[in-house]
Amino acid sequence: MAKRTPIYDFHVSAGARMVDFAGWEMPIMYRSIVAEHEQTRRSGGIFDVSHMGRLSFSGVDAFKFLNRIATRKLDDAKVGQSKYSLVCNSAGGVLDDVIISRDQKNWVMVCNASNRDKLVAHFQKIRRDENLDFDMADNTEATVMVALQGPKVIERLSGMIEDVKDIKRYHFINTSLMLVKLQIFRSGYTGEDGVEIVLSAKAASMALKMLSSSLNKEHATIMPAGLGARDTLRLEAGMPLYGHELTESTDPISAGLGWAVDLSKEFIGAEALRVIKENGAARKLVGLELEGKRIARQGAPVMSGTTVVGEVTSGTFGPTVQKSIAMAYVDANFAAEGTELQADLKGTMNPAKVVKLPFYKRL
Repeated sequence: MAKRTPIYDFHVSAGARMVDFAGWEMPIMYRSIVAEHEQTRRSGGIFDVSHMGRLSFSGVDAFKFLNRIATRKLDDAKVGQSKYSLVCNSAGGVLDDVIISRDQKNWVMVCNASNRDKLVAHFQKIRRDENLDFDMADNTEATVMVALQGPKVIERLSGMIEDVKDIKRYHFINTSLMLVKLQIFRSGYTGEDGVEIVLSAKAASMALKMLSSSLNKEHATIMPAGLGARDTLRLEAGMPLYGHELTESTDPISAGLGWAVDLSKEFIGAEALRVIKENGAARKLVGLELEGKRIARQGAPVMSGTTVVGEVTSGTFGPTVQKSIAMAYVDANFAAEGTELQADLKGTMNPAKVVKLPFYKRL
């Protein structure tokens, strides 16, 4: 049976269409994907992201462990700072993409819902095999996490939580609202400014009412949005999704995430990634802009004439950019911006052009 987040009742009362996602009952949409997408781009959307894993690490070897599994350099992380990173296997394949944050007495990791159990088992094995002394706590089901995203979100929240406007991107604060303790991270997965808030599951209903008062009104600043809009928003913003752009058989360098990989340090997968970096990636993740409105779905072949040169990982019709867009892995020789290709849409060769990612970026 699928798990329910602490604000499941809110979704139902708001008319959400619920679906099973990574073992959780989650809202795919409330009104329509396009309406929720446009609301987030124009003003603000509130997303339940409680299904994502929230792990905490503390103890003597907590930093040593994280530095061992993270591709990103963490030595210079300051208290209150978050860093996007990858966790790789020994072959350089991506086990997950995560955000690691340094708090006063511990480190916090947010991971993908579908990978939480896999990562916990992986981390426990490393702790045993390398005899590391640290404590790991899985706080996922004891807490709730909501993402408030959009150009008017910070201004709206500043009326309730004054410190919000002072948080820098990829930083966080610990604060409280009406005695409810909150962790507020200025990050997101939509291409918009905004925050992700973590709080106790027991206080979720009360806090949600305070954070989202009047959201059911027609012209509310912030309105509920589901996983459908979250996907179209992240795709326009060129952000990878695990299971699509990232898998255990794909590496971060080919995925264009070399900026989050520090090959000067030792971590699991570093040796394999150094070889890929030295030899050059055989394939690269690119953006594709398709002619017309047909959508290229995951798995669709990417062609150059009669030759298959790649495969689509994600595709949609972008409500903001008003174009059929996709991300795909293609042979490195066909990855240059402007390269004319075709997407095989069930036997129809649809013209597609390689374009620079992201498709959308707020000025």
